[in-house]
Amino acid sequence: MLNEKYKEEKCVKKENPFDKIQQKTNLNPSEIYKVADSMKSADFSDESTVRNLVKRLSKLANKPLSKEMEDKIVQSVTSNNMPLDMQSLNKFLKNK
Repeated sequence: MLNEKYKEEKCVKKENPFDKIQQKTNLNPSEIYKVADSMKSADFSDESTVRNLVKRLSKLANKPLSKEMEDKIVQSVTSNNMPLDMQSLNKFLKNK
């Protein structure tokens, strides 16, 4: 009986995290990689660079941003006030 349970657990398919992201957000993993690549050398103190990235992410996620929200995000990123962990980032975006 214990052996059967072990076999069942071993047979459970591990899910690719990008599959989960795509299911929940409808984002294409290759697009995520492209954005991540573009961020490697991005100057986050440059307003134009950050604004373009915010617009690109908004479009990619199919989540329109108001001009006011876009401005707040850009201002926070360029002034280094943007939280880096996901929990803080979620709180930040909900409060804006």
